[in-house]
Amino acid sequence: MSFSHLGLSDKVLAAVAATGYTTPTPIQDQAIPHVLARRDVLGIAQTGTGKTAAFVLPMLTMLEKGRARARMPRTLILEPTRELAAQVKESFDKYGAGQKLNVALLIGGVSFGDQDSKLTRGVDVLIATPGRLLDHTERGGLLLTGVELLVIDEADRMLDMGFIPDIERICKMIPFTRQTLFFTATMPPEIRRVTEAFLHNPERVEVSKPATTAVGVSQFQVTVGREPHEKRETLRRLLRDAKDLQNAIIFCNRKREVAVLHKSLQKHGFSVGALHGDMDQSARTQALDQFRKGEIPLLVASDVAARGLDIPAVSHVFNFDVPHHADDYVHRIGRTGRAGRAGTAISIVTPLDQKSMAAVEKLTGQTIPHAEGSAGPAEAPTEPSSGRPEQPREQRSREGSRGGRKPRRERERRPHGGRGPAPQSQPTAAFDQPGNQPPSRASSVGRAERAPAKRDTASEPADHSHLPAFLLRPVRARV
Repeated sequence: MSFSHLGLSDKVLAAVAATGYTTPTPIQDQAIPHVLARRDVLGIAQTGTGKTAAFVLPMLTMLEKGRARARMPRTLILEPTRELAAQVKESFDKYGAGQKLNVALLIGGVSFGDQDSKLTRGVDVLIATPGRLLDHTERGGLLLTGVELLVIDEADRMLDMGFIPDIERICKMIPFTRQTLFFTATMPPEIRRVTEAFLHNPERVEVSKPATTAVGVSQFQVTVGREPHEKRETLRRLLRDAKDLQNAIIFCNRKREVAVLHKSLQKHGFSVGALHGDMDQSARTQALDQFRKGEIPLLVASDVAARGLDIPAVSHVFNFDVPHHADDYVHRIGRTGRAGRAGTAISIVTPLDQKSMAAVEKLTGQTIPHAEGSAGPAEAPTEPSSGRPEQPREQRSREGSRGGRKPRRERERRPHGGRGPAPQSQPTAAFDQPGNQPPSRASSVGRAERAPAKRDTASEPADHSHLPAFLLRPVRARV
């Protein structure tokens, strides 16, 4: 099976052959004929299966006829991140080298003036992130009434980043008769609702079940303690002991954690870069280019690098933090094992991550084994090795500060000074002595029944008739 039977133009087939590709992937084989037939397409496939080429190649064939007008693009591709948008543009530059097409990139971190000048000359393909696209439309420098084809890529990531309201606004600016291509790796209920609103009788192309991982990726988990330094030490050990590690992406949940871990790895002699959303666009582009070229073997990144980035030779992925959303796990480990290659994904799991890891296993339908030399999930023993019952940390610390003294209740049964055998009963003290408090009703009744048999009448004053009866009841002195 080759690309020739898909209906692509001769120029596109020549460009594909020049890149060395001879056989289309399943998503390309099934989606391209429907796109060329001007049908709406809902494409569902795991990462690394060639979704980008599934819409780039037929778009190049369809755009060979026609001409773009100023500030009115013919086609529009929406991407959730700047890196994905830039990567799609690279695909157009590679496969459309023999065609005279104007391709514009609208992303943040670039001056409006340069982007506006490109729009003025006319654009055949406009690749944009939703926020920057709306900025240009609100300024009056862009009209979407001429868009014939709309592509919404990585739709589930759009949902996670909160772009769905922006996409709904953009779709209202585009003609209703447009053709829409919708690609996603996972299919949560919210995305299903969005497809019903954006697509019209679409052709569903599903080459793998939603939220499935690549077959060639070996997955493991390593359990550690709660302290952050334990995770960092474990990661350094895994990096040093990993077999066949050529390069690796290390994912963190927070941007701040990316910066902290990046600095820590540099301090311990690792060649590493960082990538997260708060970095300048030039710094993000430089870090990604250095990693692709092999100048830095390690890249610490947030989930901005988890979706769609095509770096074919990534050998390892480390989840320094287990993702809060199970879908993100599928995208993260999809950075390795791409295009049929083998890869390794290792997650560092703390006791607080057990629920998130269970959610990942439930979503993917797989039991992720523990790496060799890693203990399984720790279970608290009912009794420690010393034979004493387990006690809370606060109680153990209080007992240690008393030097192992007897409990208070036992000490109260001893005479003053705490030495000698504990007597059977404590000598009573008169209620009118300073510091004594009236006993409770329940305890007073109990003592009143025992008092006549235990009271020593020889030691009492001659006449107590003037005292109320409750004052004559014995009380126990508190030490």
